[in-house]
Amino acid sequence: MTSLHIMDKNGSRLDNETMAMLQNRAISTILPTVYSLVFIISVPGNLFALWVLCFHIKPKTSSVIFMINLSITDLMLAFCLPFQIKYHINHNNWLFGKNLCSLVTVMFYSNMYSSILTMTCISLERYLGVVHPMKPVKWRKKRYAVATCLGMWAFVLLALYPLESTDLTYEVTQLNITTCFDVLKWEMLPNIPAWATFLLTLVVILFLIPFIVTVVCYIRIIRKLIQASNKYGNGQKTRSIYLAVIVLLTFIICFAPNNFILLAHVINRLFFNKSYYPAYKLTLCLSCMNNCIDPFIYYYASKEFYQKFKQVIGQQALLSDSMENRRESLFSGRTVSVRSMSSGHAEGLDAVKACLERKESVF
Repeated sequence: MTSLHIMDKNGSRLDNETMAMLQNRAISTILPTVYSLVFIISVPGNLFALWVLCFHIKPKTSSVIFMINLSITDLMLAFCLPFQIKYHINHNNWLFGKNLCSLVTVMFYSNMYSSILTMTCISLERYLGVVHPMKPVKWRKKRYAVATCLGMWAFVLLALYPLESTDLTYEVTQLNITTCFDVLKWEMLPNIPAWATFLLTLVVILFLIPFIVTVVCYIRIIRKLIQASNKYGNGQKTRSIYLAVIVLLTFIICFAPNNFILLAHVINRLFFNKSYYPAYKLTLCLSCMNNCIDPFIYYYASKEFYQKFKQVIGQQALLSDSMENRRESLFSGRTVSVRSMSSGHAEGLDAVKACLERKESVF
């Protein structure tokens, strides 16, 4: 984010803490290394996932629309990383001009928060499919998913408007460098309450509330699947529970540290003149690592994706294996476990009918 060095009207020099942060060797070494690995892994992974989602998965349910949006979001964030890599390799010296600094910064953070919101929408979809399969699904049509994605992007870009309308570069004459979004100018916002409102909006509305919703949804999904007897089939139920746990832990590990440290940093910087910025910068690595994990936990957990991957690398699956893959797919709405239909319970039959009607997965 930013060290939030707030200059007085006469333009004071940067304080010693901010200067030390800009010369921190750990940041100049760790961030480019991690960003490079994320770029190398996430770009081909998300391109492949996007290809399969767009051209090989039908019908395009609301869940698929959200996953397409998540894949696009991950790719856009990944394409910002080469600029960040070059910036940190040059010891926090930005060489690409103020316009590109603003563009890369807005893209980086808008895609990160859009990813959080999209993951929350996916968790809500799965929660309704597993915990409340009989609830009306009219609003879960494809057009509503598209509208939700567009609304998320509009809200995130509106929240980041101060970044879009401000020169985010700052010349540090003492070090002969120009920073990009590491030192913000006081005139970006009129006063401390405005700064607090802006930054707490990012933390509370764009992270904390979606974080709580996601945690609650996945906890209830896991509880429902554990309580289920034969409704989803033992193999599918076990894999669904494991995937839910992985997604939940990924959300907590990738996004929680960065945003909680941001909250502590903002409060201490604005009111106590203390900083946790080096720790915040390092936890940005965790946020970006989500780009690498998304293709595996959301897409390749689907048997359709696994099957397509085997075809791409030249392996032909047996017909029986293909049928089993489709029968147990976590995201296939066209197949339901035989155990569910043979259970004889009215609830199981109703759930099967609901799933067939929606053509969506129970997870």
